[in-house]
Formats: sequence, C-alpha cells, structure tokens
Amino acid sequence: MSDSTTPDGTEEPGGPAAVEAPARSLGGVKVVGILGIIAGIALIVAGIAVWIVVSTQLQAEKIVIPEDAIAFQGATVAGPFTAYVQADIIQTHSLAISDGQTYAQLDQDDPVRATLMNASFLRASLFTSVVSFGVAAFAMGIGILSIMFGWALHRLASAPVVVKRASAA
Repeated sequence: MSDSTTPDGTEEPGGPAAVEAPARSLGGVKVVGILGIIAGIALIVAGIAVWIVVSTQLQAEKIVIPEDAIAFQGATVAGPFTAYVQADIIQTHSLAISDGQTYAQLDQDDPVRATLMNASFLRASLFTSVVSFGVAAFAMGIGILSIMFGWALHRLASAPVVVKRASAA
C-alpha cells in the first residue's frame, strides 16, 4: 500500500496525505503545558505540607474526644473529621452548662459566660483547622487538574499536523 492508497486499497483523491509542521510555532503552548505541570506539583506539595502542619499541631494539643461524642470516641484530634466532632461536642457541653443559651444570650454578669466564651474560642479554632484541611485538599485537587491540563497541552502541541489535500470537484 502506497502513501496515496486508503485502507480499503483505493487511490486517495488529490494524492497522498502529508504530515507537515503547523503554520505557527507551538512552542508557547508547550511552555504553558510545562508551567501547568510545575504549578500542579507545587500545589500538591503545598497542600501536603499544610495538611501535615495542621495535623501535627492538632496532635500536639493531645485533645481526646470524649465518650459522649457522636463519633471517634477516645481518639486524639488529628484530622478534619475528628476536629469537627470535637467542636460539635464542645457545643453540646456548653449548651448543657448554660441551659441551652449561647454566649451572647447570657447576662454579662453570669459566671457561666466565661466558660461559654472559652468554648466558643475553642470551637472557632477547631473549625479553622477543618477549613485549613479543606483548603489543603482543594490545593491538591487543583494541582492534579493542573498537571493533567499541562500534560494535555504539551502533548497536543507536540502532535504532528496531518494535512489532507482537497479533491478537485
């Protein structure tokens, strides 16, 4: 089978198909692809680093989830789920102490108000760590997408361009 023959054995109209270089340089697209891959790797590394730092800091506090929590009883707070469960049980305990009232609802001279203020600060700190874990996971996910898009751009810019001659009518 020659270059001008189609897979069914017939002669291709207008002569053989040619593989030619693109009309414009695609070097810039290749560079963008490589930069996308590098950015993706950086995002993944940053996400992993943040996850490890936040987890290590939570573990260093040695917070143990009480037995009356909804899950992870007896576990040390070290990740997003355990931090969320600990924040939830702090809220449960603080509402039990205050007969269902929040910090803002208590009288300013109520002695329980200071305890609820501390509970509120602890919950806010735990929720901040939950958000940090989420941002780290988001960065890692975007890093994976960036690598995939960068690889695709680089690969597309490296593909040959096949030019078929139009047949004369």
